This record gives sequence, structure tokens and C-alpha cells, in this order.
Amino acid sequence: MTLPASRATPRLADIAAQAQVSEATASRVLNGKAGVAATTRQRVLAALDVLGYERPVRLRRRSAGLVGLVIPELTNPIFPAFAQIIEQSLAGHGYTPVLCTQMPGGATEDELVEQLEERGVTGIVFLSGLHADTGADPSRYARLASRGVPYVLINGYNEHIDAPFVSPDDGAAARMAVRHLAELGHRRIGLAVGPSRYVPSRRKAEGFVAALGESFGLSREQAERQVRHTLFSVEGGHAAAATLLDDGCTGIVCGSDLMALGVVRAARQRGLTVPGDVSVVGFDDSQLIAFTDPPLTTVRQPVQSMATAAVGALIEEIQGVPVQRTEFVFQPELVVRGSTGRVRG
Repeated sequence: MTLPASRATPRLADIAAQAQVSEATASRVLNGKAGVAATTRQRVLAALDVLGYERPVRLRRRSAGLVGLVIPELTNPIFPAFAQIIEQSLAGHGYTPVLCTQMPGGATEDELVEQLEERGVTGIVFLSGLHADTGADPSRYARLASRGVPYVLINGYNEHIDAPFVSPDDGAAARMAVRHLAELGHRRIGLAVGPSRYVPSRRKAEGFVAALGESFGLSREQAERQVRHTLFSVEGGHAAAATLLDDGCTGIVCGSDLMALGVVRAARQRGLTVPGDVSVVGFDDSQLIAFTDPPLTTVRQPVQSMATAAVGALIEEIQGVPVQRTEFVFQPELVVRGSTGRVRG
């Protein structure tokens, strides 16, 4: 084994403790012996990785093939969260993940797909790609299928694409956020969400409008006046908050955690406190959001379940097992923290 500079020899006890198995079991795995459950073997291999030990040559599996993962960017922490779980799940099935990130001015989704095909990938996972954009031509995915490349799509259903989809219930997410604010006494609630051409944005807006009707009896037209479509970013949230606060909103629901941070910043620039003057709800529950100031109340996207389901569907497609061409919808969860409170007065 190649060891970290600070370690002279690998200690079996350390590996066993990290993997939460006996030293005898760890030894069997490290020596490539049979009689160990696949999940246990995976824990020991993961312990080697965490402790910084290089895997012995005999434990290095031959890859079952390359699988592409196409994501929009890495600046929003929800995308690396998805990528990590997808890559871990693919590796557990013996596949080697190839991460492709779109950057402004860089390769387009179509160009990335072309590069992946040139490398002979056995399948592709698309996360928040052009399939989620109602203005994009969905025929690109039909062409990909005709070339015999299986794929699965996460976040953004399109009825014109014949493939398995995995999505959170965006409408339910918006409704539970509105209900939470209504229970705290807020009556003027706004929504800051991404561009309307994206399916997740539309679904959140639809859920929000429906929730205002259910909670306050607002007509569709009245509720839609409290929706701001902007960019899925801190700057987008900040811009949306400017007009929503001008309209007297004391509660703001956001389409992402980054947008929520922009709303918090806009409120503070006006001398307002969160949640004293304005309550803010995010969406995603990406890593570190619990440690913001204040800790952000948000609707948690079920990343682990969604990513695992997407990989499972893709593996079945690769193995020739037909997967239902439909949308698998996962329920989000409201996580209440410090950015929401009872309305004043």
C-alpha cells in the first residue's frame, strides 16, 4: 500500500474501526477472500479511501463501463451534492463516473454529450439539463436514444421525451412553505423563483399560487402578482426581494437556498431583520445551509433517494431491463430553522 506521509504502515485496527467491522473481517476483505457481504466489503474499501490508503492492486475492480453525469454547474452546492451520491452509487455498481459540467462560455450540453459518446459511455445521467427547459428542442434526447445510449433525467419532466424521470414534488414544496408561513401569521407572502421557462420554476409557482388560494382565498390573478421570476442565484434572490419587500411582503418563499441568501442580504441592506421583520424559506437544504446566519428554514430536496433511484433506473436500462417511461416523484420535507418566525403585530 502507498501510505500518507504521516503514516509508516497501515493499521488493520484503524481500518476495521473506521469500517465498523472486526479486524478479521477487514483482513478478509484486504486479502481478497470470499465470504464477506458486498455491503461490508464496500465499507472496508470506503474506510481505506477515508484514511488515505491506496487500495491493493488485487482489490481494484475492472470498470463495468463509463457513465456520464452532465450537470449545469458546481457553484450551487446542491449540484455537487447530487454528483457525489450519483458517483458513489455508480461506483458501487462497478461503473466509472465521468463528470461533465457546463460553464458560461464553455461546452454546451450537446457538445458534452458528443464528447461522452466519443468515449464510449454506456449511459448518461442528466441533472437539471435542457430537458427542464420548455424552450429547448427535446428531439436531441430522441436522437441520443436512437444511437443506443440509455439515459435518465433528473429535475424537469418533459412529456415529449421517452425516458425515466426523477423529480421532487416542486408544487408540494411551495405549498408546505406557504402553509408554514401562514401558520406563523404571515398574510403577505411572496415567491422568488427561477425563470418561468424551467419546469421546476413553473411547478413551484403553480404550487405557490394554489397555496395562496387555499390559505387566503386569493384569486389566481391576485396570487400571481406575488411571484417574481428571476435567476436561480444569490443575485436573483436579491433582485426579487427588492420588489417583494416594496409590496409589503413579510414572508418570502424561494426557489433555491442561494436565492434565499440573496433575500436575506436584501432585507438586511434595508435595515430589516430576519426573521424579526421578514421570514425567509429556501429550497434544497444544501450542505452548510444549517450554519448560515440565521440558519435557513428550507424545504429539503430528497437528494439521496432521488440520486439512488436515478442510478438504479439507468443501470437497469444498461442491462436491458425496460424501465417505465414515466416520472418518479419524491416528496420533499420542510426543515424549520431560524430564518422564519411569527409575524410582528
